[in-house]
Amino acid sequence: MQAEEKWDIELSNQSSLMDLKLKEVWQYRDLLMLLVRRDFVSFYKQTILGPVWFFIQPLFTTIIYTFIFGNLAAIPTDGLPQPLFYLAGITAWNYFADCLNKTSTVFTANSGLFGKVYFPRLIVPLSIVVSNLIRFGVQMVLFLTVMAVYAIKGAQVHPNACILLFPLLLFLMGILGLGLGMIISALTTKYRDLSFLITFGIQLMMYLTTVIYPLSVVKSKFPHYQWLVEYNPMTPVIEAFRYGFLGQGSFTMTALVITSLITMLILFAGIIIFNRVERTFIDTV
Repeated sequence: MQAEEKWDIELSNQSSLMDLKLKEVWQYRDLLMLLVRRDFVSFYKQTILGPVWFFIQPLFTTIIYTFIFGNLAAIPTDGLPQPLFYLAGITAWNYFADCLNKTSTVFTANSGLFGKVYFPRLIVPLSIVVSNLIRFGVQMVLFLTVMAVYAIKGAQVHPNACILLFPLLLFLMGILGLGLGMIISALTTKYRDLSFLITFGIQLMMYLTTVIYPLSVVKSKFPHYQWLVEYNPMTPVIEAFRYGFLGQGSFTMTALVITSLITMLILFAGIIIFNRVERTFIDTV
């Protein structure tokens, strides 16, 4: 009698819609780290300044925002030094925006790789979120350095216990960009026009977030549009980030809890849609 064959891995295109394949992702964690290294090395190996660009981009952006929004437009910054106020928002926003922007092109950018060998496709967008942590870490060092300089000069900077929420805020920024990016990436496999709207959409979303203005200004001067800013899931994250590190910001735990729930729903929906599309996307890309 022939013995029953046992397989280590069985590939099938039939699976439950609610199967998130997280167990497979864990089994391929070594591949995840290889992709993280690939993303970092391939992006900067042909640049002259290399990781120094991590410092240059937020510094120049801060200078421009300070001149345009702080000096010309005279937008208040809740009593905080203008460069420090803008740098806090830029640091938090950049990580989210990078995760969203790069994740949204996963299928089209990696179609050659996906068509050659099997591995959990979710590994690729996850590697983007992890590799972006390197850039975020460098920019956090810059932010903390600038914060220390202003504190020494006597600026009204008051870090508080809410700084302990930083790991949660970082997690929310990453998975929000991941969830939205996977949804957009799945849609762009059939509707290529969406890829042209990504940069514009991210920029528009930034202006609806408290990166260049405090939430208090919106509440006092534009109450009719307050809901547009408050319903943006990144607004409570940035306000909590500023409040924890600088002591200023319209931070409430209720808003952060609501943002956390919305972010988890977006992530859950993103994984389901991504796993659904990855079965057949190679026929349309």
